[in-house]
Amino acid sequence: MTQNRKKFMNTYIDDLTLEEAVNHIEMCIQKRKISHVITLNVDQIVRMEWDKRFRKICDTCELLLVDGHPLLWIAKFYGMPFKQKICGSDLVPILCELAAPKKYSVFFLGAAPGVAQLAANIMAKKYPGLIIAGTYSPPLGFDKDENEIKHINEMLYASQADMLFVGMGVPKQDIFIHENMNIYQIPVSFSIGGTIDFIAGKQGRAPKWMRKIGFEWLYRLIKDPRRMVKRYLVDDLKIIRLIFKYRKIN
Repeated sequence: MTQNRKKFMNTYIDDLTLEEAVNHIEMCIQKRKISHVITLNVDQIVRMEWDKRFRKICDTCELLLVDGHPLLWIAKFYGMPFKQKICGSDLVPILCELAAPKKYSVFFLGAAPGVAQLAANIMAKKYPGLIIAGTYSPPLGFDKDENEIKHINEMLYASQADMLFVGMGVPKQDIFIHENMNIYQIPVSFSIGGTIDFIAGKQGRAPKWMRKIGFEWLYRLIKDPRRMVKRYLVDDLKIIRLIFKYRKIN
């Protein structure tokens, strides 16, 4: 949690530039401060309106960063513009680049079998010297299996990693980190959604020009309509009501 944390809609945002966020993360690594970093998008803001458990996890994490142009637009509408959009798929490579010369080690957890290892290999090739402390893709239903969770915690603890990148989807990844980070003792854990798939090339990112103007959601909708149509055209439209609900508060 930083001094730049601001009330925003039904939660808070740490209003930081990418450089400021990276500096804070490195401070947590150096101090061995057990920390959780979440990048928030519209889907998660909508979820917090009814998922009080997820809302509490977000409100108590170390860094809550703004991920997505729609949230930047809403903040500007409220007259409280944020400094910068910081998404997991941009943040992870930058942290790997930082880690390589400083010998910080990283662990990739999540995605389908073999994908985390592929993502780790790609990062290690791109950033020579990067220490991969480990990778693991948990089986389906692992979150209901106490023995599997114990196994993962033991693996993570033994890895002595400095950073843990967790890509399991919302809210599974967030619940796992929140409930276990003090057990596996890795300084900084990140909820990164589909970033492992993006790095591994299993999902394509929108062209840079589309990301720059805030239309990455449209690219993903066109590429995967069956999975994304409900999220973007049904669930996320609930943000419109929330914009006006929280306008007076902000």
